[in-house]
Amino acid sequence: MKKETKSIFSCSECGYQSVRWLGRCPDCGGWNTFIEEVPRSKKTAPLSITSSPEKITEIKTEKFLRAQTGVNEFDRVIGGGIVPGSLILLAGEPGVGKSTLLLSIGGRLAAEGKKVLYISAEESKNQVKMRAERLGAISESLYLLSTTEMPSIKNGIDILKPEIVIVDSIQTVFDPELPSIP
Repeated sequence: MKKETKSIFSCSECGYQSVRWLGRCPDCGGWNTFIEEVPRSKKTAPLSITSSPEKITEIKTEKFLRAQTGVNEFDRVIGGGIVPGSLILLAGEPGVGKSTLLLSIGGRLAAEGKKVLYISAEESKNQVKMRAERLGAISESLYLLSTTEMPSIKNGIDILKPEIVIVDSIQTVFDPELPSIP
């Protein structure tokens, strides 16, 4: 006899979980905030352990040619430019200019011949292009993708194979195949 997969209901406001749908969350008091989720199978392959601790003095370092963004203060803060393969998370209050800074940096890197993919998860292509025109960040090497879905982002990266990927704003990106709250 096959076991039935049971759903879990999670409050989208506070994360409280229940085995049944509730109209009002007993934890935060929110109304109609429960979303049905199907728990993932606990049968997963065991992880292979391939790393072990090393003395920091015995680790060989490689020198990387950092990509200069042309924004001197930004380059200084990140250690002299963008290291290939690195991830930089830029955070700040709404409206302080994060999107403008990222588009400006993307435009400058593209003007130097680097293939840059700017993924906008909050604004339309038209809005981003108008800002790029205002900033003088228009370049044949700057590509734009407007989506919030992870499979579309992965596909865009696989097709374009950019040197630099900018995701604005990562917190709005989700994978529709994962049973979770976006």
